[in-house]
Amino acid sequence: MVLIDTHAHLDFPQFKSDLDRVLERAKQAGVKAILNAGTDEKSSRRSVELSRIYPWLSASVGIHPHGANNANRGWIKTLEELAGLETVLAVGETGLDFYRNLSSRESQESVFREHLRLACRVNKPVIIHSREAHSESLRILKEEDLPGPPGVMHCFSGDRHWAEEFLELGFYISLAGPLTYPRSHDLRDLLKYIPANRLLLETDAPYLPPQAYRSQRNEPSYIKLTYERAALVLNQDLNQLAEQVYLNAIRLFSDTLVDGV
Repeated sequence: MVLIDTHAHLDFPQFKSDLDRVLERAKQAGVKAILNAGTDEKSSRRSVELSRIYPWLSASVGIHPHGANNANRGWIKTLEELAGLETVLAVGETGLDFYRNLSSRESQESVFREHLRLACRVNKPVIIHSREAHSESLRILKEEDLPGPPGVMHCFSGDRHWAEEFLELGFYISLAGPLTYPRSHDLRDLLKYIPANRLLLETDAPYLPPQAYRSQRNEPSYIKLTYERAALVLNQDLNQLAEQVYLNAIRLFSDTLVDGV
């Protein structure tokens, strides 16, 4: 069984003191590949560095919408240089967050569009964060007209209507630890609707741990609980689900995602 964590932030300070132990626990849990998502220039460089140190880690490079106001002049040039590297499989995390609004909507939209254009130039998928901004995200995606498969809606929090809209554009839908939360009935219902060949699973570590680890730091080894819950909801064999997610991940991001397996 090959488990893949399609979105984590192992470059974050929460893992500074014990990253090797975190990765060893992930291996013991059956995790064979992790995609580490950059959130600013420094984070993106560190993601690339990790992908060079650990062959079973890959990177994406991007500016999170929270940091759109603070993006340095020339940030897109830096990301474009990084995005051309072999271990960088995607552009992002990028998108819109109108829940926290830590950057102006104008800055978020401008930075988001630049990411989408970069993804087109380097011919790599985009990892999108969309929170309380699905209509605006959809509008921008339609206006920028990405080629397919365009990317993934990371840690998706929308309902079936919005899932349909993003699926229609060719996007994959990724779910995380909240799938295991007692009150996440709508999310589990949504899981049943997502086409099997468009589903991805992630941790978003260090955030959003599954129910058994609520209020603790999340880490890639915990993703097995999300896979198990998804298999239960879908009334599907765990190995079969893991195989499907594996195929989806390499179809979207490239089979180099699992070079270290």
